[in-house]
Amino acid sequence: MTDDTDRRRPDGPRFVSARDVAELAGVSRSAVSRAFTPGASVAPTTREKIIEAANRLGYQVNDLARGLLANRSRIVGLVATRPEVGFRALLTAALASVLIRRGSVPVLITTGETLAETEAAQRTLFGHRAEAVIVLSGSPPSSFIELARANGLPLVAIGREAPGIDSVQTDNADAARRVAAAFVAAGHRRVAFAGSRSGTPSIVERERAFVAEARRLGATVLVERGTDSDYAGGLIAAERLFAGEGPTAVFAVNDLVAFAVVDYVRTRLGRRVPQDVAVVGFDDLPEAEWLNYRLTTFRQDPLDMAELAVGLLEDRTADPSAVPVQLRIAARPVGRDTFRFEGGTLTP
Repeated sequence: MTDDTDRRRPDGPRFVSARDVAELAGVSRSAVSRAFTPGASVAPTTREKIIEAANRLGYQVNDLARGLLANRSRIVGLVATRPEVGFRALLTAALASVLIRRGSVPVLITTGETLAETEAAQRTLFGHRAEAVIVLSGSPPSSFIELARANGLPLVAIGREAPGIDSVQTDNADAARRVAAAFVAAGHRRVAFAGSRSGTPSIVERERAFVAEARRLGATVLVERGTDSDYAGGLIAAERLFAGEGPTAVFAVNDLVAFAVVDYVRTRLGRRVPQDVAVVGFDDLPEAEWLNYRLTTFRQDPLDMAELAVGLLEDRTADPSAVPVQLRIAARPVGRDTFRFEGGTLTP
């Protein structure tokens, strides 16, 4: 199969073919193929004529046809639930950028929220013979992991762990404990966690670590969970937290929830942030720097995580039998206006 098949499709787009380049350059079709094949033999003057003709015509190599001939799709499936939300959107964009740079074809697979949507996503991913799979944070079903394993695909999970697979995770527990310690050191004795009922691994880890550390340090801890880890869920959590005697400091499971808490405290309660209620988020979304928020938070770097994940894929491809690697990376505190602390760090 070659890209000359594009010339014979009256019902679709007509892409510039290798034959077009060969005719303009005055060379054979095989010479064009060799010119665009790494390591293939072709005279320098011939290659120069071919490249010049290709540039004039706007020719691009048909990677799909080459992949079929080599039995390689170069597709890497990015599996995510609600990839448009919060940090997952930044992480998806970073993964796509890193994969494209290495010559892969990123394909976003959204799992949906019903069994039918999940099954359709699985058919799309594995029916197109993806070469590797990255499962993003959130709550994609474990069936994607099991299918990838059954098909022998390199697999990396981000924001979650599973036995026997490579993974990249933020050290959520360390960050959560540091927030609890900083709140207590600042004199807060009634603190809260604004979470989510979505129950993803990262969310659960942040909640458990914060609650345990705050209680260990003698604080009273309130916990409320919205329906999801988004702005709407954050408003629900905030309303419940402040239904009675509310907390004086809130650790939100992510920045979207933190934004909702800040807005609720200011607009619904008429209180000040941070003078009356301190708020700390997680992720460091671009909006965290907006003047209306100036949110104190913990930063996850999407590009760093993407590069680590793709690096693990490459290592797994090179050595399928290697011992699985679980990477834990620190989240960096970013101090702004919603919680002031001494010394520029959340370590009291």
